[in-house]
Amino acid sequence: MFKPFRTAAVLGAGVMGAQIAAHLANAGLTVHLLELPAQKGNKNDLVEGAFKKAQKLSPPIFYTQKAAQRVILGNYDEHFDRLAEVDWVIEAVVENLTVKQQLMERVEKVVGKHTVISTNTSGLSLQGIAQGRSKSFRQRFLGTHFFNPPRYLKLLELIPTADTDPQVLERMAWFGRMYLGKGVVLAKDTPNFIANRIGVFVSMLGVKAFTNQGYTIEEIDTLTGTLIGRPKSATFRTADLVGLDTLLYVAENLYPAIPHDEQRHQFQVPDLFRKLVETGTLGAKSGQGFYKKVKGEILSLNPKTFAYEAAQPMHLGNLDGIQKMSSLPDRLRALYRQKGRGGDFFRQSTLSTLAYSANRIPEIADSPADVDRAMRWGFGWEMGPFEIWDALGFETVVKDLQAAGLALPPWLEQMRQSGATRFYREDGTVYIPGQQYVALDRPADELHLADIKADAKRTLWHNSEAALLDLGDGVMLYEFRSKANTLSVKVIDGLIEALDWLETHDYRGMVIGNEGQNFCVGINLAEVGKIAQWENLNPFSRNHGAIANLLTKFQALVQRIYYFHKPVVAAIQGRVLGGGCELAMACPQVVADAETYIGLVELGVGLIPAGGGLMRLARWAANRAMTDSPSDILPWVQQVFQTVGMAKVANSAYEAKELGFLLPTAKVVINSDRRLYAAKQEVLCLDHLGYTPPSRDPIPVLGQPARASLEHMAYILQQGGYASDYDRSLANRLAYVLTGGDLTVPASVDDDYLLRLEKDNFLPLIDEPKTKERILHMLKTKKPLRN
Repeated sequence: MFKPFRTAAVLGAGVMGAQIAAHLANAGLTVHLLELPAQKGNKNDLVEGAFKKAQKLSPPIFYTQKAAQRVILGNYDEHFDRLAEVDWVIEAVVENLTVKQQLMERVEKVVGKHTVISTNTSGLSLQGIAQGRSKSFRQRFLGTHFFNPPRYLKLLELIPTADTDPQVLERMAWFGRMYLGKGVVLAKDTPNFIANRIGVFVSMLGVKAFTNQGYTIEEIDTLTGTLIGRPKSATFRTADLVGLDTLLYVAENLYPAIPHDEQRHQFQVPDLFRKLVETGTLGAKSGQGFYKKVKGEILSLNPKTFAYEAAQPMHLGNLDGIQKMSSLPDRLRALYRQKGRGGDFFRQSTLSTLAYSANRIPEIADSPADVDRAMRWGFGWEMGPFEIWDALGFETVVKDLQAAGLALPPWLEQMRQSGATRFYREDGTVYIPGQQYVALDRPADELHLADIKADAKRTLWHNSEAALLDLGDGVMLYEFRSKANTLSVKVIDGLIEALDWLETHDYRGMVIGNEGQNFCVGINLAEVGKIAQWENLNPFSRNHGAIANLLTKFQALVQRIYYFHKPVVAAIQGRVLGGGCELAMACPQVVADAETYIGLVELGVGLIPAGGGLMRLARWAANRAMTDSPSDILPWVQQVFQTVGMAKVANSAYEAKELGFLLPTAKVVINSDRRLYAAKQEVLCLDHLGYTPPSRDPIPVLGQPARASLEHMAYILQQGGYASDYDRSLANRLAYVLTGGDLTVPASVDDDYLLRLEKDNFLPLIDEPKTKERILHMLKTKKPLRN
């Protein structure tokens, strides 16, 4: 077992340095962020300015504001001696070999004999950076290449040199995975390592299709975005975000460094690209790049006139049918077979990418799996190059590559002669040149539902939108399978059945979780809308009886979960909104991915929370107060009121604890791959300890005086233009529930009392025109309406 790093120093407070420091602080480290001294005045001016700028980045780089306090600023003149006391030094200065060499010489004179030293270079030679350093230094030196933004992108490329101590490398891989939440890939000391070498090549294919082949910016972004399992920023929006000057720098430095690369010519930058940079057209940071936003309209660059124009009609053939396919492999195969300009572009760019990736083995990596992981984790691809190859058909691609005259490496022909027909086999092995098929490394502390579902006997029950799975060791998992993991009627009914199963079978407990991008985005609004519409048209239906019954059922469900005699643990990730938030809050224990964005957002669609969320927040507020005095409880109730009234969503699982959406006892895992495993272990731990459900304690509410205080807060927001009249009306209902309804003085009430208030104040809103407008707007645009 290795010792985790507890202190670190980051040298260089630029875009990457400041963000790396922030993420280390997120992981609990004390971090010294050092920069060059200012020439005049306060020598910390440069580092302080850079850090303030970094703190304004969106999305935010810190889990909470408290994490920012773990970053200690300094400069090279006055504070370089701090390096003697840290466990890890990370260099993140300008990409200049001489500058890095000189800095490493200075670092070696200060650091302790056990300090690990790494560089965040994105492509310079590690051997070159460490040139002239002692053997002891070189044994503790390696590359740690983070991807921007470090908090959100999973990839960490580790690049050892020939001198790096294997124990140092293993410790860094362990720490990166366990404490920084990274997917670690070992790369070789070659130009731009793995992900950037392939990624820049793919970007240049897109750019040259624009400059040389007559495709428009919009056409290329359509064909290189979500349609083929890549980020919606695709080619040109990504270029604008990264910076055209940065891409130019990378390509120009890469070209001379790879003289033996068979497709080296692809890294020669088109004249148009160079002209844009020379004229200060750098992308998002300069206000215009390939795209420019003018009066709310997104315009794109005309390559002939350099003017920005509205998008022209695309001529890519009929993509509608392909876009509607839910399966990515099916979309890829359909697009690959399509005739016309869209299919031509996809075939040509895909074949070039696959040939290039194959020829980089074993130059940049030894395994196709490492290339695929690097592209998934570093560039947000859903499938890596070799996974795409398998999906399209191994022999189909090989024959098309040969027909296109694209060179293939000798190992690929050896693979074919061995009888292999794909890179990945169903038995969990991957083909590695020189080794045949080798098992993919699967950490013991990860749990993947695909492995569970492969055994039909482990599916205990299912309907079209949910399933109950046997995780082993007496633990079940209830999995959402509804669209966007919404709380549909089938999901709610399924969870009731799962609890029945847990009650009548010999299981220790249950995990509620899934492997979707989001745990649950809330109630199925479209389904609720249809129920409400039917009731409005049905003369025999009054007072929204069907919706009332559904709400009563959901309230009973969350209460049953909370007080269940066996442990029920929610394993949450991504967006956890509205009813999804209330479901998570009802679980006595939660295991949350650090990147969990949870909140009660019902006011955004003209409703108030009514699934127990307000009741639990009222209890949380009373528990946070130092005493039972109303004056001590009121500030916490006001915080809850503001959080829910503004539909605030926590920026992380840690902030969710500060806002009351998660209890202090909730476990947070930074590596999302470990979430379901940790939730299962939590069930087992609770069971082994002798689980007892929470006690039915009364909830202190503050009555009419506190309600007046909350209503005044809503009035101030409305008068200041921060809330509409209808927002204020909804907020007043919120205040009514949180303070106990018509109670004139503080009192203690039970759960059912507040649940009734939630329901009684929720149902009338269904008929409100402004609520209907908000719901329809959300369904159409996926954005809230403030009317």
